[in-house]
Formats: sequence, C-alpha cells, structure tokens
Amino acid sequence: MIACKKMRKYCLFPIVLILTLIPCVLPAQGISPETNSLSSQLDTLIKYQLPAGSNVSVSAYDLTANKVLYDYQADKLSRPASTMKLLTTITALARPEADEPFRTEVWYKGVIERDTLKGDIYVVGGFDPEFDDEALDSLVGSVVRLPFSVVQGRIYGDVSMKDSLYWGSGWLWDDTPHSFQPYLSPLMLDKGVVTVTAFPGAQGDTARLECTPVSSYYTLANTTKTRTPSAGRFRVSRNWLENGNELAVSGNVDGRRTGTVNIYSSQDFFMHTFLERLRAKGIHCLSDYSFREFQKDSVSVRMASYSTSVQAVVNRIMKESDNLNAEALLCRLGAQFMGGRHVSAADGLSAVRQLIGKLGYLPDRYNLADGCGLSNYNYISSELLVAFLKFAYSRTDVFQKLYKALPIGGVDGTLKNRMRKGTPSYKNVHAKTGSFTAINCLAGYLKANNGHHIAFAIMNQNVLSGREARKFQDAVCDMLIR
Repeated sequence: MIACKKMRKYCLFPIVLILTLIPCVLPAQGISPETNSLSSQLDTLIKYQLPAGSNVSVSAYDLTANKVLYDYQADKLSRPASTMKLLTTITALARPEADEPFRTEVWYKGVIERDTLKGDIYVVGGFDPEFDDEALDSLVGSVVRLPFSVVQGRIYGDVSMKDSLYWGSGWLWDDTPHSFQPYLSPLMLDKGVVTVTAFPGAQGDTARLECTPVSSYYTLANTTKTRTPSAGRFRVSRNWLENGNELAVSGNVDGRRTGTVNIYSSQDFFMHTFLERLRAKGIHCLSDYSFREFQKDSVSVRMASYSTSVQAVVNRIMKESDNLNAEALLCRLGAQFMGGRHVSAADGLSAVRQLIGKLGYLPDRYNLADGCGLSNYNYISSELLVAFLKFAYSRTDVFQKLYKALPIGGVDGTLKNRMRKGTPSYKNVHAKTGSFTAINCLAGYLKANNGHHIAFAIMNQNVLSGREARKFQDAVCDMLIR
C-alpha cells in the first residue's frame, strides 16, 4: 500500500509537466494560427528593427473579420503629431451638419441712393481655410457689380466666430514665420501666407521677385544675388520678433526659387487687401477699416458670398496635412456642437471628447490640445486612433469622404515618396502621416492580400531619425498586407 502511494506520487509529476507545457505549444483558444504567426513576426520586427532608444505603440484591427489582429502597447499614451487630424476630421464628418460649406459673406446695412451706399459694409468671416486670391477677387467683383461707387459709411470685418487666440495651445513660438504655423482668424487670405517667387537675372544682379497675393499690407526687402554662390542659400523671412511684416528675401538665385512666409495678423491682412482691391475697382470709401460683429436685421442685405465645400477642406487636411484646415474644421465643429458663433478650440475639442466617450473610452485618460497635432500637449494612444478609424468605417457617409482624402502609398500626398512600386504597401495603404521632432506616426487603412480591410495605427516616439521610423512603419504595413 505504501509502495502504491509512492508510485502514484512519482507518476503524477510527468502528467502535471505535460499539462503545464501544452498551452506553450498550442495556439491560444480563439486565436488562429495565422494571427499567432503574424503576432510572432511583428514582435520580432519590433525587437530587431525598432530604431535604437525609441519606443512604439501599434494597434491593428481586421475590419472584415471583426477581430483584433495585433496590439503592442496599444494603450500607451503617445504624441500623435498630425494623426491628431484623424480625430478632428472623423468627429466633424459624423455631425448632422457635416456637408454645410464654409462661407465668407459681405453684407450691407442701409440704402443705395443713386450712386451712393448710405450705410456700412460687413465682411463676415466663416473661417474658410481655402479662401485664396481668386476667391477675394470673386468677392470684390460681386460687390462692384452693385449700383454704387461711393460708400458713405464704414467697412467692418466680422471675426466674432472665434476667440482672439491666434495660435493653438502648445504651439511653438519659434515655428513662426514658417507657413505651416499660420495666425488663425475667421478671415483668412491665402492661408495667411505670402508666396515669393524669385527669377534670376544677369549674374550678380538682384533677382526679380513676384509675390502672391499682391498687397501693400507687407513690404519687401530684396537682397538676392543671381548666380552668386557666396550670397548663401535662398531664404524668405520677415521681422517676426517685432510682429512686423517686412519680408526679407535673400540668398543665391541660380534658377526659379520659391519661398513662403506667414503674415502677422491674418484678419488685418484680409481686410487691408479687400479694401485695397475695392478702391482699385473704382469704389470710393474710407481708407481704413475696423472690426465689429454683424447683427442681421430688416435693413441688412447680402451683397456677396463665397463657399468652399467640406470635402475640399478635408482633402487638403489629409493629403497635404494642412494645419490651418484642421484648425478651421475644429472651430466649425465647435460652433456646430455648441450651437453658436462665439467659439474657441476648446469647444471643438469637447465634441471630440464626447465621441471618445461614445466609443467606450475615458476622455479624461487623454489630453487634447488642438485639432491639427502641432501641439506637444496632445497625448492619445494607437488603440484610440484605431477606434476612431473603426467608427468611420462603420459609417458609410463618413468613410467615403475620409477614405478618398487619405494619402495613398506611393501615389500621392504625404505618402507619395514612400511605399514604392513593387512593395506590398504600394497603393494598398491609405493613411495619415504625422511627424515632428522625435515623433513619427502613421494611421489609416490597408488592404491585405486575403482581401481583408484593416485599420491600423503605428506611433513611433523618441526617434530622431524620421527615415528610420518611416522604414519601420512601412515594414509593419508590408507584414500586415502579406
């Protein structure tokens, strides 16, 4: 009896050992061998190809099979850079009023008698980020077709749609005067940016300059030299530390060169140029303007209107990663969400937070600072990005607008020079990029070789080599597609 008990004790050990080892050699319950293999491959990729000293958060979801494909630190908070634009855009496109265009309008209050408008003119800003030189000429043309050439009253700009904060929270002061950081206002002309084009002359001579839009609001200092390497590289700047608008163009011009610079005080740039063009068309009016909110009443008449479709704004947000367009969309989202005109970026972000909650996540777990991702204060996760992409995919009206706007791997937008022909990702990845110093992200959709559609987000952090981060992201996409 004693011997039998000992035998059971010693025979039990190998059985326990075998049962312990079984989970290590068989796929986990509910996980296919293919998914298990993919996870192993991606784990290996992260271990050996993630840029040294950096970290990453990855989330991938099979939309066709409705299951998680891969998560690696998916809930880790990361700075999203321009992938933040996905949250802004998807939230805005999901609104009932999503298709309402951006409008800039001109109204007058008073009466027209003979050749004179006895009343005031109001230019009402709707934060149209695509309002350009041609649009301004169209607006002016509509005004001058009315039966008056004299204005006995004042001309006002209405910028009451948004508060007076012209930069987003956490934007860097020393990013000005770069064109990617405009001075935000409901009245924007050419994105608040001047484009300077230089044409070479005879060697050693000053280059010829052309500026768009043409306006006396800024001045020009031209110290360029034609085909003179000692003059240094071509450069366009302004006296931005003084909030001045004296454009300084310098350097060697050995061929056609183009530079851009933002202009201080976008609303003044708009109104100054508007008045200047009215007078050039023969309208006699005061040479100055001021700002006042327009209040529509029984004597108000709309003189002119210019509209831009939401799809045009979204296309530029995604394809070109346009910061102004994203902030304009956020402001309009705030107006729709709050049901009024006097809004701030915080109002638009409240709408984004509400959608975060509806998707089953805790809004307070994340930090949202702006709509475009320029701010270092933004902190979200790859799983949250994928949740928004899944939501967009579930809404045909949202997905169609978003998908057609996303850059296509190796084809256009910010992915034009990535995912070259011959790689699995070529034409199979439609995604938003996001990058600034030490941050590089990619999020969107891809089509796998098995025909499945996948939503994914890759958030590389603390990597100084953007090239290495992009190489890693492209490898992850190739692996998901295979």
